[in-house]
Amino acid sequence: MIGPEKPAMSRDLPALRRRTDPRVHRSRERLGDALVALLLERPFDDIRVQDVLDRAGVGRSTFYAHFRDKNDLFLSDTEDFFEAMATLLERRRKPSERVAPVREMFAHVATWRRYYDALVASGKLSDTLDLAQAHFARGIERRLARVPVGRALPPRQRPAAAAALAGALLSLMSWWLARGSRERPEEMDALFHRMVPSGVGPLARRERPIPERSPRVRT
Repeated sequence: MIGPEKPAMSRDLPALRRRTDPRVHRSRERLGDALVALLLERPFDDIRVQDVLDRAGVGRSTFYAHFRDKNDLFLSDTEDFFEAMATLLERRRKPSERVAPVREMFAHVATWRRYYDALVASGKLSDTLDLAQAHFARGIERRLARVPVGRALPPRQRPAAAAALAGALLSLMSWWLARGSRERPEEMDALFHRMVPSGVGPLARRERPIPERSPRVRT
């Protein structure tokens, strides 16, 4: 994603997909940063691959060795970011009962409102949120297997619960941004995690599906 002045989607969080060759990683990082910077200046459709190459200082052959086109670059860079963010708690290996790094995500989001607006203007927000939903759902599912509130949930129900919580997280983020980010990220983290037991608890207490009742036929 991006900071107030300088693009940083690739640099803000450690990419999980480390390449064997550090030079390859640096090239991909420069290309991702260049695309983010250009998105702040013009719509996505008006950006050419050559514009990205010129901004990044990377050759055309290097670009096409890793990406099919600019959309492939956009999706790859966005995926790297959300994969790193969604797995942040797992990689820290610190005791915590949180299921998602809401505080960290919201603190980061607060600095890239311009980028958010650029995604909306370019029609790329939906793709971005779809990737965020998928990565956070997987990350939350892993956390549910490790924290008490999640372990009480039957394993077969965790994917659905995780998907619902990921959706709630992104909805909460959209609401927060629309309000002008008035609350501190720590407050939003506490709010989200107060909702987790109320969302997961009923499922844990009711393992069996509710039987459907056949409608009565009046004679």
